[in-house]
Amino acid sequence: MADLIPATTEDQPAANPGPAFNTQGRTGGLFRALKHRNFQLFFSGQIVSLVGTWMQTVAEAWLVYRLTGSSALLGLLGFVSQFPIFLLSPLAGLAADRWPKQRVIIATQVSSMTLAFTLAALTLTHRITVWEIITLATLLGTVNAFDVPARQSFLIEMVGREDLLNAIALNSSMFNGARVAGPAVAGLLVAWIGEGWCFLLNGVSYLAVIAGLFMMRIEKTHAVHDGAAPLEKLREGLRFVRETLPIRALLILLGVVSFMALPFAVLMPIFADRILGGGASAYGTLMGAVGVGAMFGALAIAMRHQLRGLGNVVAYCAIGLGVSLILFSASRWYWLSWIILVAVGFTMMMMQFTATNTLIQAMVPDQLRGRVMSLYAMMFLGMTPLGSLLAGAVAGHIGAPITVAVGGAASVISGAVFFRKWPAMRIPARELVAAQGMMSPAAPPPDVSGPTA
Repeated sequence: MADLIPATTEDQPAANPGPAFNTQGRTGGLFRALKHRNFQLFFSGQIVSLVGTWMQTVAEAWLVYRLTGSSALLGLLGFVSQFPIFLLSPLAGLAADRWPKQRVIIATQVSSMTLAFTLAALTLTHRITVWEIITLATLLGTVNAFDVPARQSFLIEMVGREDLLNAIALNSSMFNGARVAGPAVAGLLVAWIGEGWCFLLNGVSYLAVIAGLFMMRIEKTHAVHDGAAPLEKLREGLRFVRETLPIRALLILLGVVSFMALPFAVLMPIFADRILGGGASAYGTLMGAVGVGAMFGALAIAMRHQLRGLGNVVAYCAIGLGVSLILFSASRWYWLSWIILVAVGFTMMMMQFTATNTLIQAMVPDQLRGRVMSLYAMMFLGMTPLGSLLAGAVAGHIGAPITVAVGGAASVISGAVFFRKWPAMRIPARELVAAQGMMSPAAPPPDVSGPTA
């Protein structure tokens, strides 16, 4: 395993950038991954489906709030919708490495569509209860546990190694572009015709991505299964992460931020209604503000043609996210809160999490990609429900603003610690990135005397 210990990409010189960054102009290659037909199909189908997904997410939280008015139940909803990812991600990563990823994703999309139609039917017939919402959210979380690592590790099969990093960034920008439109549309639909129609439209939206997946032509890949027991394969992935310091540090930071800072979203109905004096439409636009910032952050990553500096970007944005959340918790003006949430989105989902995703995917060997990305999903999505459950309970005692401010402070501290530790990890990170063919191994030794500009 020693030969797999990673290396950092931060100090890669502009010259000889390697195959993944051989493009001209800062914006000329912004959409270069879309030259691949399979990624075109994936991208177009996902745009439609993700708008529907965000509509359902916003409408579901508002429905729980409307039925109960309880911050604790909002926290419970956030918990059950993502906690299965924490429990099942290792198994899901093994499945992504062992079975054709295209088939795994088709199965997860069909399952998600079925759950959306079920939720719509119960809501539109006025038979929905909060516990049925919780149950369906738990089932959807279970489906997502298998979907996320398969989807992340499927990108390289659609675009190849040369355009992988651009595909990651475009995938993230698409996710957050939908995050802008979905909540805004959901807020209007909930106010006009109710939550059930949001759920129904989400179910219909899955048809686009399912059709795109069936139309793809994916080259057959060699099976990863080598006769080893599943438990040993799981241990292999865990052992790689444990012995690979840069990936381990990135995942730890991701887990801390996801647990402490990201649960602000589950408390957003309280901010929209009680603190800022709005309603369902205000809730939708506030969530949309997060998406606006996140989308711009993703495009900023997509315009990059090298990995240099991404480690510092991760640290800076963890700190920036924390500062933004502290400011948001103190705001009592709607438009000021909206502007701050744009900064939250920019630092959170894109510059923080897309940069982390990019660095990890650049360092991980193909045969371990599914298992390592399952741990990424566990830290990114799996830790959030634990934080949501805690945040919902704590907010009931000390209030939502103080709860969000505490999470922001934790993000600032963890980002500062990572920034201090990262320079020592640049050389090992470079070595693994070079081993995966993502940069030239002939680059000169990095300067670790100070932060990279």
